[in-house]
Amino acid sequence: MTDPVSSIRNLGPASDISFARAGIRSADELREMGADEAYRRLLAAGSRPHFIGYYAMVMGLQGRPWNDCKGKEKDELRARFDAIKSEASANTPLKDKMEAILDEIGVRSR
Repeated sequence: MTDPVSSIRNLGPASDISFARAGIRSADELREMGADEAYRRLLAAGSRPHFIGYYAMVMGLQGRPWNDCKGKEKDELRARFDAIKSEASANTPLKDKMEAILDEIGVRSR
């Protein structure tokens, strides 16, 4: 049996659902692909970008508590996060961006 994504430190049961939507179904898959690729897949699957979620995952993959990220290390992770977020935005079709905005402000029915 494989361990769920939520078996990784800092990742809770809701992570299992989000990662599964991105095609990542086990802790081993997540470890193998690494944090940056996993986060790219999460964004491509519709997860909203959130820096704390990103660095909590990075820290968890290292076996560290989420709040262990500080100073220069945190600044470097922020730069990686911003690059991944920018890349994901550039790869999202305009129609999908518009639909996401309409959903966010509650104009479309769900």
